[in-house]
Amino acid sequence: MGLLGKKQAAQWVATLALNEFSHTHCFSHNKHEYALYKLEDGVYCTDNSCSHEYSPLCEGMVMDGEVYCPKHGSRFDIRTGAVVNFPATTDVKTYPTKIEDGMVWILV
Repeated sequence: MGLLGKKQAAQWVATLALNEFSHTHCFSHNKHEYALYKLEDGVYCTDNSCSHEYSPLCEGMVMDGEVYCPKHGSRFDIRTGAVVNFPATTDVKTYPTKIEDGMVWILV
């Protein structure tokens, strides 16, 4: 199998210090963008792109564990990535997170 067909193993990547953000944060790694959310029960991560029109979710309003797409108002459950409201019909991908030594890490 050539280099383009080889899948890389998942790895933990440090994003930022937990005390550096209060609600949302955009993070880029290897040309892929992620949205980080700080909720009362922990830190969560999704793809940064709305599955409907590719707007940055890290710029959306967060309320009651959901993020609202700033472009057309689609809503996604931050914990699961599930679509909560149209016009989006496809869930967004989520990524495991952990806090270690005050840093937020995501598994990509």
